[in-house]
Amino acid sequence: MKKATEDSLFDVADHLPQEAAEALLDLATGTTPQVAVAAAKDTDPFSHPDAQRHFRAVVVMACDDEILPLQERIESVTDDSDLEEVYNTERHLLYVACTRARDHLLVTGLTPASEFLDDLIIKT
Repeated sequence: MKKATEDSLFDVADHLPQEAAEALLDLATGTTPQVAVAAAKDTDPFSHPDAQRHFRAVVVMACDDEILPLQERIESVTDDSDLEEVYNTERHLLYVACTRARDHLLVTGLTPASEFLDDLIIKT
């Protein structure tokens, strides 16, 4: 494993969409990235202009327990059906992020890892 340097982070950020680059640089400098506002429940997730885009390489970072799904979202839920919706949305977002990769996918996280990563493991 290589240690990231300031130059290597800028190199990676140069190849990311603006929102992802800003989030990466926020994380690298110790600030909290802005959380995107959730779409309305009746919004089609595939109607977004980037939904069908694919990239040669995709990095999905911070797939730790309590980050994915985000612990703050879970704690803010008051109804069981809303909790199920949070889990389904978070799982769907991970799926969409991972399926944007054409050739290479790197998923990172700390131990304990997100329970959602079990869905990505191919069992033989």
